[in-house]
Amino acid sequence: MTLADGEMLTGKFVKATGKSVTFHSDAVGDVTVDWSKIKQLTSARKFAVIPKGVTLKRKETDGKISVGTISVADQKIQVSPGEGAAGKTIGTGDAAFVVDEAAYQSALHNPNFFQDWKGGITGGVSLIEATQNSETFTAAVHLIRAIPAQDWLAARNRTLVNFTTSYGKITQPGTPEVKTDLLHFDAERDEYFSPRAYALGQAAFDHNFSQGLDLQQTYSGGIGWTVIKTDKQTLDLKGTASYINQHFAVSSNNQSLVGSIFGEAYVRKLPLGIAFNQQATFIPAWNNTRAYSWNAGAGMTMALYKRLSLNVSTLDQFLNDPPPGFKKNSFQFTTGVTYTLP
Repeated sequence: MTLADGEMLTGKFVKATGKSVTFHSDAVGDVTVDWSKIKQLTSARKFAVIPKGVTLKRKETDGKISVGTISVADQKIQVSPGEGAAGKTIGTGDAAFVVDEAAYQSALHNPNFFQDWKGGITGGVSLIEATQNSETFTAAVHLIRAIPAQDWLAARNRTLVNFTTSYGKITQPGTPEVKTDLLHFDAERDEYFSPRAYALGQAAFDHNFSQGLDLQQTYSGGIGWTVIKTDKQTLDLKGTASYINQHFAVSSNNQSLVGSIFGEAYVRKLPLGIAFNQQATFIPAWNNTRAYSWNAGAGMTMALYKRLSLNVSTLDQFLNDPPPGFKKNSFQFTTGVTYTLP
């Protein structure tokens, strides 16, 4: 790639939009350059040039989307399909996306429900045998499925599934058993009606022995907004109307609530294969203002070997109206090994 000032970069052309090019330089890594600053660019790899206003569908490929090796000069992209086929030229400002052939073919694929899931599975265990016998088991599953899977296309829908559990007990002859038992499961479906705004539906189930909570069921519907969306970080804000049903160890505390959930979720990619995530929710109940709750958590994963990572996470849960004798706050710190899905 030759820039307008004469500087030359050697490496790999990654992708482009109608405004800029992403290029991996052998010397400086990934760089983003405006089309206006590029004098010349050539690549022997095959790319698909998708014009603005073209809907990416399988039947749209004929005549509207060109695939082949590319060369750029004078703000024009020359696509050479090869094998005797005629080339095509398109202005850089008229190209919505330029992506490699593999990414283009993947975007045409219509996955079934069991495909394109991303996320990780975490497990941890601690065993002690002495005067006191102690055992602790933790597990977590975090899955996300975004359609389309390609980040250069506008999102259509997204499905999120999360499961966490922690079980432990301490026993000693002549003393009562001490037990910890926490479980959380939630699922969310997002349907986008603009590039960053979406309608959502949620269901969540919680059990917390330490707070006397046998089962809490939460069903919600509302809207969400992706405030920040870059290659390195995302931030989502959400608000819902919710129905909450609580069953406690002391049945006189059981109640059904009409409330809301206000939450945020933040994810950031850090250097050295480290990923940080954080989320927080506040849950007021409108038919019983004393029955509010909130929770906040944060986690970090560090790459160890191939798909294995070290995970460290915290979870703080507050329930303002637990049964008598139970604390309002529950804090959990866990470590474990995470396997990242392909």
